[in-house]
Amino acid sequence: MPRRLSQITERTSGRGADAWVLHTRAKAAKARGEDVIVLSVGDPDMDTPAPVVDAAVAALKAGDTHYTETLGRDSLRDALAARHARMSGDRVTAAHVAVTSGAQNALFLSALVLLEPGDHVLLLDPVYVTYPATFEATGASVTYVTQPAETGFRLDAGRLEAAVRPNTKAIAFANPNNPTGVSFTRADLEAIAAVAVKHDLWVVVDEVYGDLTFDAPFVPAASVPDLRPRLLSVGSFSKAFAMTGWRCGFLVAPPDVIEAVARISVAMLYGLPGFIQEAALTALAGGGAIEADMKAIYRRRRDLAAAALAEVPLIRAATPDAGMFMMVDVSRTGLSGAAFAARLYAATGVSVLDGAAFSDLLVDYVRLSFAVHDDDLLEGCRRIRRFVDQAAADR
Repeated sequence: MPRRLSQITERTSGRGADAWVLHTRAKAAKARGEDVIVLSVGDPDMDTPAPVVDAAVAALKAGDTHYTETLGRDSLRDALAARHARMSGDRVTAAHVAVTSGAQNALFLSALVLLEPGDHVLLLDPVYVTYPATFEATGASVTYVTQPAETGFRLDAGRLEAAVRPNTKAIAFANPNNPTGVSFTRADLEAIAAVAVKHDLWVVVDEVYGDLTFDAPFVPAASVPDLRPRLLSVGSFSKAFAMTGWRCGFLVAPPDVIEAVARISVAMLYGLPGFIQEAALTALAGGGAIEADMKAIYRRRRDLAAAALAEVPLIRAATPDAGMFMMVDVSRTGLSGAAFAARLYAATGVSVLDGAAFSDLLVDYVRLSFAVHDDDLLEGCRRIRRFVDQAAADR
């Protein structure tokens, strides 16, 4: 029997592929009832709002169990187009929108419609763990354009320009960034647009955390007119609506790109379930109330975690602009991020994610999620303090 697997299985096994090993152990231990606090993933502890769940249940009871349109129902695509236009000023229509199975599916579809072997992609680094596999799966090569800690992980447009090659076809990044929580300014986006226009590049932007910016308004990439003809914007219902398990995302792009997405999606997905789309439509009909509630919760938790960790010796927690994660510099403990995460879990039952999963820039960092109940978050921070205190005493 032949045992050779495709090359894509190798291309998707690079950096970040093992990021979830400790998290998976912690989650399993918690399910067994062990004294574990999981701060290693961005899965909101809140249940999906009741009206959204009720809409799905009602749709199921009404027989909404059949095939749906490949790109999503017109009603949901219309609503997403209106939302995009309201946020960015870019007057798109349903023809610019594809409904996908989560943001990750939208990101992979973007890679598939844009790239092929021999192409080159610029990834703004640090970058979410799935990006390397997503873009390299196409046979394209990637270059990490570093945004170092010394600049607060902010865009360095000069580095971006210098990284462009003759075969470069796209720039991809998340705004706000996961894991750092940094939000791009209008000046940042205009600098990216200048590079993209100069070199005729596509731009793929993951805006999953755009509804969860805390201290300044979110600036959508589509609000920069020069980006619009070359922009693929990825979004999701997972974070701002507490709908991670529903796997409902979307892509906004020029209509010819969406037409290409439809052809690939027939082979990949063949339409998101209708009852999930009805739930998503109900979430959008809330007029921003759900998103505002979520933002308030995460801002409070961000501030709780920042205050709890501020006086802990040997570590430095960076207060994020957005999202549900906090990067913690553990270099002064003498441990790498990987060693810190492993020993912290073994000693305290608190799981965090090794920063190296996201970037070589973050080998001395761990990522801490504040997508847990306030009490669990504060107890997790107390355990981290005890662990670090003991590490300091042992030095």
